[in-house]
Amino acid sequence: MGGSMFSLVQNETLKILRRRRFLVVFLILLILIPIFTYAQYRASLTAQKQLGTDDWRALLQQQIVDLQNRLSSNRLPEEWREILKIRVQMQQYYLEHDINPNAPGGPTFARGFMDQAVSLFLPMMVVVLAVDLVSSEYSEGTIKLLLTRPVRRWKVLTSKLIALILFISLTVLLTLLMAYLISGLVFGYGGWDMPVLAGFQVVGGELDTSQVFLLPQWKYLFMQYGLGWFVCLVVGIIALMVSVLVRSAAAGMGIMMAALISGTILTQMASSWESAKYLFVVNLQLTDYLAGTLPPIKGMTLPFSLAVLSVWALAALCVAYFVFIKRDVTS
Repeated sequence: MGGSMFSLVQNETLKILRRRRFLVVFLILLILIPIFTYAQYRASLTAQKQLGTDDWRALLQQQIVDLQNRLSSNRLPEEWREILKIRVQMQQYYLEHDINPNAPGGPTFARGFMDQAVSLFLPMMVVVLAVDLVSSEYSEGTIKLLLTRPVRRWKVLTSKLIALILFISLTVLLTLLMAYLISGLVFGYGGWDMPVLAGFQVVGGELDTSQVFLLPQWKYLFMQYGLGWFVCLVVGIIALMVSVLVRSAAAGMGIMMAALISGTILTQMASSWESAKYLFVVNLQLTDYLAGTLPPIKGMTLPFSLAVLSVWALAALCVAYFVFIKRDVTS
């Protein structure tokens, strides 16, 4: 089994490289990360210009004042009011403990980039890799050739899954390296040992700081990108299932994109629909739990979201294997 599985994985890896999906992902990152870096650089310059200082304490104090002014508005929805209250409390905590949460540097940019990318941008990159892993075999007419070889069907699908996991891991690692290397040209490469606060918890709409602890930024990044990798893995497995069920790569891409985009919208509006917390798309923002951000629906925790995503991934694997093994490819 070992030798045949290795050759199958090698074959699937070459297929992904031949279709240039990974090259597309690399080019998207290469184009977008410099744009995000420049946008953050311009934002920091604008903030400094408005206040006439580059002192981070003054900038943080101004952000707190701005948030408090927004909180005084009567037209602010109640769920947004809670989110802003938590943000004010967190920023006051940073100020009181003399810790700059946005100290410039490549590692800090990589941390902020993952926070923004984990629920939509990175999953979309994974969909690009995964959505035609099986459906392309139908469109290229190679499915009969693939399944008439003296290899069990479950081995064929497992080789595709292993190749997908390898490319997902490469994508997440590439995101970290490119975010660090490109932003470091502007912000510098220091900050790996900068203290970052973690362990914030939201209890009854209030920020609980009793469990807060300091850890070096490199450890925080390791935890954060680990959670990002898990999110990408779950999305990849679901996309693989869609690729098995739908013979058209374009249709599969449409289904996954619609799911991810609707998930982003639902996350903003789901506070009044409690059952939405069982949808995988509402649980993708795992890094928010590290940062202590208010979850989209009350009662959601990191173990809960990990459990929901794991159940979805296992269910998707079961469906994918069952359909792939049983399907009649002569039709």
